[in-house]
Amino acid sequence: MTPNGPVVMTTQGAAKASTKAIVWGIFLILFGGLAVLAPFFAAIAVSVVIGWLIILAGIVHIALAFHTHGAGSVIWKLLVGFAYLCFGAYLLVHPIVGVATLTLLLAALFVIEGILNLVLFFQMRSERGSSWVLIDGVVTLLLGAMIYMQWPWSASWAIGVLVGVSMIMSGVARIALTSAARRSGRDVATTRLAA
Repeated sequence: MTPNGPVVMTTQGAAKASTKAIVWGIFLILFGGLAVLAPFFAAIAVSVVIGWLIILAGIVHIALAFHTHGAGSVIWKLLVGFAYLCFGAYLLVHPIVGVATLTLLLAALFVIEGILNLVLFFQMRSERGSSWVLIDGVVTLLLGAMIYMQWPWSASWAIGVLVGVSMIMSGVARIALTSAARRSGRDVATTRLAA
């Protein structure tokens, strides 16, 4: 075995792993672009996924009900589990209603986050960089207000566009981080080989 053998093998393994990460980042960008181009379909997909997650939570509640002690506790967990099942099934059967509800919740979340960021800015306005908190608060508050004022019509674009932009940003970040790690790994390998 040569002294540089483990370095070459480690570098090849890292290159293979980073190639997978870059491919995954490209897929995230592509699917994010599709979500931005067809935001309503992306919103329905999100609603369906949430419906299935709620059904899964209902199944877990029902399963846990049989492992608790006391009739009141069992009945309570069963009722909660069946409520989850019914609500999740309703979202699956009526995904458009789910999209409208999720959009309204998203608007409320943005308004609350914007207000909290403005409060935070006034508490830390003497610190450097606090203006970014103010900008974030104003933009978030305006976005929440815009989604709320256009509701229910905003349901046709808000969730899909935001999910799509998030996927695109995640893909770009993944590719950038992987490329930087790859360059760093090459530099380390080159230094070891030269030594």
